[in-house]
Amino acid sequence: MNRSMSGWTSSFPARQTDPKARALLARCWNWKLTTTAPLQSWRARYDNRRVMLLGSIVFGFAILIAGQIAAASEGKASTAQTTIAILDFELHDLTLTPGIAAEQERTASIGPMLRQTLKTEYGFELVAIDSDTQNAADKGSGYLFEHHDAAAELGREAASDWIVVGRVHKASFLFVYFKALVIDTKTQRPIANLTVEVKGTQKRLTKKGVETLAEQIAAAINDG
Repeated sequence: MNRSMSGWTSSFPARQTDPKARALLARCWNWKLTTTAPLQSWRARYDNRRVMLLGSIVFGFAILIAGQIAAASEGKASTAQTTIAILDFELHDLTLTPGIAAEQERTASIGPMLRQTLKTEYGFELVAIDSDTQNAADKGSGYLFEHHDAAAELGREAASDWIVVGRVHKASFLFVYFKALVIDTKTQRPIANLTVEVKGTQKRLTKKGVETLAEQIAAAINDG
């Protein structure tokens, strides 16, 4: 065993100095360089493209978010300069026991709640029209709701760009409809006739219905 080991070790330097062995090693080394260099170059290009793609995605999201923020700010700025008058809602009760106290109370709460929502949530400038002035212009039940010109004149005298005339239409004990006409005081024309159904008499349902109505009013004015 010792003899074979010594023979192997003694022959190893010879193999290193063998021209054929050196040539073979050189070819192997050149083959390694020619095969790994393209792979390394491809990987570098892949990494660069991945970084560029991620950067483009992040930049695109940043532009989108900035645009949404700017649009929201512009929308609030425009509504902040828009004046609107919300008349007290009128109860139109068609049930067998019309005008019960609970329904009268709910109807009276809609106007103030709607004004507050349009002011705080959508930035409108509210113009006040007191109940006496409204009653003086209202010639009878449903008069202002049906006569757009009279409602528009009432809003224009109060220096309001828009006026909302509302009714609570109750045809059943199970549900009611919150109705609202959005009228341009300059053209005397309604731009929207809105209806929100409310099932039940709970205050939270009334509040939800008013919030939905406020959202629709704001959208109608901004689109108009």
